[in-house]
Order: sequence, then C-alpha cells, then structure tokens
Amino acid sequence: MGLVSLFQLPIEQFPDMALPTVNVMTTYAGVNAETVIKSVITPLEESINGVEGMTYMTSSASNTGDASITVYFKKGVNPDMAAINVQNRVQAALALMPAEVTRQGVTTEKDQSGELMTISLYSDNKQFDENFINNYMSINIIPKLKRITGVGKVMMYGGNYNMRLWLKPDKMAQYKLVPEDISTALANQNIEAATGAFGENHDNTYVYTMKYRGRFSTPEQFANIMIRSKADGQILRLGDVARVEMGADSYNYTNAVDGHPAAIMMIQQTSGTNASQIIKEID
Repeated sequence: MGLVSLFQLPIEQFPDMALPTVNVMTTYAGVNAETVIKSVITPLEESINGVEGMTYMTSSASNTGDASITVYFKKGVNPDMAAINVQNRVQAALALMPAEVTRQGVTTEKDQSGELMTISLYSDNKQFDENFINNYMSINIIPKLKRITGVGKVMMYGGNYNMRLWLKPDKMAQYKLVPEDISTALANQNIEAATGAFGENHDNTYVYTMKYRGRFSTPEQFANIMIRSKADGQILRLGDVARVEMGADSYNYTNAVDGHPAAIMMIQQTSGTNASQIIKEID
C-alpha cells in the first residue's frame, strides 16, 4: 500500500531550491582562451564583482573566443532586478574591452544553472545533413520553446546556416592581400541602402520607389564581389582568392544519434518555476 500510494499521491508543492543566477556571454572571434580572459573576462569580473545580492561568480573561456560569466545570488533575490543590476555593471565595463566585442555586444540574461532537459532531433534515413537539421530546429522548434513560461534559456549545440569564405593563403599572397582587404570589400559591397524614390517633388501622378538588391544571399553573388581592379580592365573577384559556400557559422560541435546526423539543444529553467510542469508543456 505504501508503494502504491507513493506513485498515486498528488504533488502539492515543489520547493524552490535553486539560487537565482545571471549569465553574461559574449564572443571575441579569432583569439585564444588566454586572450579572452585578459581582455574580456577580467574587465567584466572586476566590474560585476560586488553587485547587490551576489554570493559568487564563475567564468569560462574557450579557444573559439567564447566568454561566459555566471553570477550567483542569494536566496530570495528578485532575478529580474539581479539581471538589471548586472547589466548596468556590464555597461560600465564595455569601454575597457576590444572594439570587436563591443560591436557584437554582450548578452545578459537570467537563467537557472541546472539543466532541465536535453532534446535531440535527427533524420533516421540520413536524408538531411546536420546543417539542415540545426536550421530547422532554430526556426521551427526553439522559438516555440522559448515562449513557454519558466524556460530560461534554450541553447543549441551546433551552428546555423551561414555564408563561409575560406580564404586561399597562396592566392592571397600572390595578390598581396590580407584578410582585412576582404572584410573591407564585404563591408562596402554587401550592404543595405536607402535608395529613395522618383517623382516625389513633381507634378506627375505616380511616385516610383527605387529598389536595391541589398545584401547578397547566394555563394555566386559573394564570389562575384570585386576585390581589386587594374588599369587594363582586369578585375580580381572574391571567388579568385577564396572558396565560397553555404555552411555553418560554427563547427565546434558534431552531433549524432545512433549514427544519424542530429541537432541537440539544452533547456534551462528560470528560478522559482515548477520543473515538472515545464517539462509537460515542452513535451
């Protein structure tokens, strides 16, 4: 009777045992973990340290340029106010960090340190590759899960679709180019522009709005970007010094389920919520 009652009795209350936490994340692309610690994490830690209600904080850096700081607060601290206080401290540290980091931004969000659930999505017949499955999860699944009350963060272990430019060192050296030359060409030619309209200050009836092609979206368009032109009319294009393809924005993870390409995501809950109820809504 005791065993039967154990599985039949209703659950009246879940005690809130987890402490409120706030996570600060950013990326300094192209540098190693030691540089991330010195130029990003150290200024952030010095600024965040001592924020109202905090008990301690932990930080991590990777050789891919990722930086993460988790700030733990005392029991009973309002997680919304904790996130605001941390964000104010982060803003004060932005002036001390590299320009590449400040341009990309520093994300501050409240979450739960413990993992609530892990979900994997895969194609059992290998019809779709990992990039496609990651993109499908990002568009169709993760936005719905984020709207569930109590879900603090949904983190996908994988990369979204992105245009990859693989520079050829031998060709770059032949034409005396450096990566900054490619970045400059991309910034000047892959843009969205306000093109205006015809006939706004005229007696005619119609106003014609000009349409600009805007940002490129295919590998062929990127490969056609002009890098340099010569007096004799020859043009050096991006496709001559780089391999352009549609790939992933990150290759840090390779996921599989029973040998099939997969997308995997981890879900964390916010402080003070019912884990059992959240899992039911996710299912």
